[in-house]
Order: sequence, then structure tokens, then C-alpha cells
Amino acid sequence: QVQLVESGGGLVQAGGSLRLSCVASGRSFRRDAMGWFRQPPGKEREFVADINWSGGRPSYADSVKGRSTISRDNAKETLYLQMNSLKPEDTAVYFCGACTGRTFSCPEHEVDYWGQGTQVTVSS
Repeated sequence: QVQLVESGGGLVQAGGSLRLSCVASGRSFRRDAMGWFRQPPGKEREFVADINWSGGRPSYADSVKGRSTISRDNAKETLYLQMNSLKPEDTAVYFCGACTGRTFSCPEHEVDYWGQGTQVTVSS
């Protein structure tokens, strides 16, 4: 069974930091682009960041650019999202996704596998 399992979410004060992790099991995604997405309360899911198969060419949404870093460790089949200077508007359920067959980018509509999500709540 293929699974993506996120962890690292929680409640944090504005200005704080969190590091999200997404561990893959059941198949390897080391040849696939992967990304992070989020769904704020009452809103649609949106792109946060993606990364190519080798850990290069990161791309970020304007809303998190300069405050977040996406990375991956293919040996550990793990995707990360380091988020700093968190704001209340970052409050959302964060999902990781894998785009099989795509090596350089992972847009939301191309995600084939989704994690279950992890809640991030930023208090003001």
C-alpha cells in the first residue's frame, strides 16, 4: 500500500517555526517531483512549494517565499518543509503530494498521491 504520511504540524505562535516531514512508503518517489500544498479553513487547497526529483529547482508560492524552504532526502524517502516567521494566515492543513512521471515540477492537478495532511495553526 502506497502511503505518504505527514508529521510536524501543531500550534505555534506568530513568528515561530515548524518543520513538516512527509515519509513515503510502499513505493519510491525518488525519481518524481514532489510538493507541499495547504488548505486554509473554508478555502480551496493551494500550492505551497515543489521540488524536482533530485532536490533542486525549488519553487514557492509568493505567500511563503522567503520564509519557507522545501527539501528532500531521497535515501530516507522523506520530503520536508521548513517554515519560519509563521503568520496567522499560514493556518491550514498541509498536504504533501507526489507527481509520478514528472521530474521537475509538481502542480496540484498533476498530483497522483496525497498524504492525509497535518494541521498547522498559527496564533496571533
